[in-house]
Amino acid sequence: MGGFPVDKLIQRPHFLENLIRFREVDVIKVVTGVRRCGKSTLFDLYAGYLKTQGVDESQIVRVNLEDVAVEHLRHYRALHEHMLSKLQKDKMTYILIDEAGRCAEFEKAVDSIYIRKNTDVYITGSNADLLSGELATLLSGRYVEIKMLPFSFAEFYAAGERGGKATDKNQAFMAYLNTGGFPVVATQLGGDKDLSDQYLEGIYNTIIVKDVVARKGVGDVSLLKNIVKFLSSNVGSPISTANITGHIDKSGRRITQKTVDKYVKALADSFLFYGVGRYDVRGKNLLKTLGKYYIVDTGLRNHLLSSSGSDVGHQIENIVYLELLRRGYRVNVGNIDGREIDFVATRQNSREYYQVSMSALDGEVRGRELAPLLKVRDNYPKYLLTLDFIDGDHEGIRQINLIDWLLT
Repeated sequence: MGGFPVDKLIQRPHFLENLIRFREVDVIKVVTGVRRCGKSTLFDLYAGYLKTQGVDESQIVRVNLEDVAVEHLRHYRALHEHMLSKLQKDKMTYILIDEAGRCAEFEKAVDSIYIRKNTDVYITGSNADLLSGELATLLSGRYVEIKMLPFSFAEFYAAGERGGKATDKNQAFMAYLNTGGFPVVATQLGGDKDLSDQYLEGIYNTIIVKDVVARKGVGDVSLLKNIVKFLSSNVGSPISTANITGHIDKSGRRITQKTVDKYVKALADSFLFYGVGRYDVRGKNLLKTLGKYYIVDTGLRNHLLSSSGSDVGHQIENIVYLELLRRGYRVNVGNIDGREIDFVATRQNSREYYQVSMSALDGEVRGRELAPLLKVRDNYPKYLLTLDFIDGDHEGIRQINLIDWLLT
């Protein structure tokens, strides 16, 4: 399988449990997420789990199409023939393909294997293109997407404890805030800022070159990086295509909003940024006004902006957004009577409201943060998350320490 022995890997229980729940269910399991967030390691963990359930090694077929050693499989016919030759007679065969998008027309090979008896198919990809076009058409209704992210704070903290670097949870959180949750940064670089920066720069360049420029035909790399910097420095702030275009125009470059739209979509498709729409709480509908963008990892943001520990308010907002995604919520920015609720999180038939603030010890700040939530008259849970070392209740709104919330 490669990599570390399974018993040495940091467990990713949320994502692993998702794979286990869908084991042998008649759908293709598609794991998506930014590069280096741990998709291949998840397959290692899953293969290890299968073995504990009595599955023989011969029943687990692993192919990583990023590996030059299997470059010859980057055509769907070759990939199909390879997988076909590995199928076990009268026994379930588990097909695990990393970076399936590296194979031209991979969906034809995947579909052909999927329809055979006794096959259970899993694939990963680092770009939303994986689930568009031919795959979506060919496999409509026959796949489930598992969206993966870098380490949560709970995983980051567990990694430190497991590595013999147990620290106060508040100190650990500041480290997480500054260096982020990419697994290699969290588990192997020992908090070394220079090494972390080098590693993050490598991830960033790979995303830009492989997942944006090559896949999307983006020709102006300088412009693309300018947009990345703008989005990074404005996480948690309302943004429109016109905002970005105006910012670039001020630097002396002329660019159309259509081009900006294309570049921003390409960055979102690479899972580098997540766009969040605005939701009218009273009218119960999505608004077309300014949305927000959040970056996939605060450590990467700090690296791109050459900053560390600054702008904590927007950074913790970014962390809460990603955590809500991990927990399976659909997330919007709320609006009620012109006031903003940081997040309206929905899952199945439930809803939760969140305000996020570095501190609410000051009465004026606390009042400002609570005001939008107090206007919401339904009975769904409402939370104020802060870094204050106190919890409390404000007319039914629960104030919770952010770090404790992240560890629950």
